[in-house]
Amino acid sequence: MALKLSPGLSLYFSRHGETEANVEKRYQGLTLDTPLTKKGHKQAKAIAKILHRHVDDVAALRYVASPLQRARTTMEIIRSHLDLKPDAFSTDQRLREINLGDWDGLTHNQAKALDPAEYKRREADKWNVRIRGGESYADVAKRAERWLTTIKRDTFAVTHGDFTRILRGLFEGLNADQISALDEPQGVVFRVRGNKVRKFTSANS
Repeated sequence: MALKLSPGLSLYFSRHGETEANVEKRYQGLTLDTPLTKKGHKQAKAIAKILHRHVDDVAALRYVASPLQRARTTMEIIRSHLDLKPDAFSTDQRLREINLGDWDGLTHNQAKALDPAEYKRREADKWNVRIRGGESYADVAKRAERWLTTIKRDTFAVTHGDFTRILRGLFEGLNADQISALDEPQGVVFRVRGNKVRKFTSANS
C-alpha cells in the first residue's frame, strides 16, 4: 500500500549534488563523505531555481537535510541562492544515506572481489540483504516512514540517492524490484502531494 501525505501538505526533496565519489563510481554511504564537484555546485543552484519557480513562498518552507556533509553543503548552496540564511535549516539522522558497511568507499569491482557471494546476494535482493555491517533497503524504508510522520507543514529535504529512490517508491506503491530499478538523479526536485510524485527538472520547470 502506498504511503500518503496528509491533505494540503507538499513535500519537496532532492538528492545532494554530484560528489567526487560519484565521479569515481564509488559506494558512498556514511563514512565516505566527499566534497561536491563543480557540477554538484551547479546542480544545487539548479534546485534553487526549480524551487523558486514552483513554491509560492520559499521562506515559508521547513528545510531539513541529512547530517552528512554533502547534503548539508547542497542545502547551504540552495538556500543562499534563494536569498535565505544558508545555515538556517535542521538536520535529521533518519535522512542519512544507506549504511553500506564494508562496501563504503569501494568501487563495484572492489566490492565484488571482497566477497563475490555476498555481492551476488545483495545485487539480487537489495530490499532484504544487508551488506556486512550495513543496512538493507527495508531498513532505510523504516526510518523513511518514521521521518514522514514528522511532516506537519510544507517541507523541502536534501537527502541521498538510495534514500530518494526508496522514498519515491514508497509513495508510488512500488514493489522491491521496482524500487531498486528507479534512477537516482541529481539537480532535480521531486514533489509529493498525497501519494502523487512529480519530478521537476530545469527543462520542465
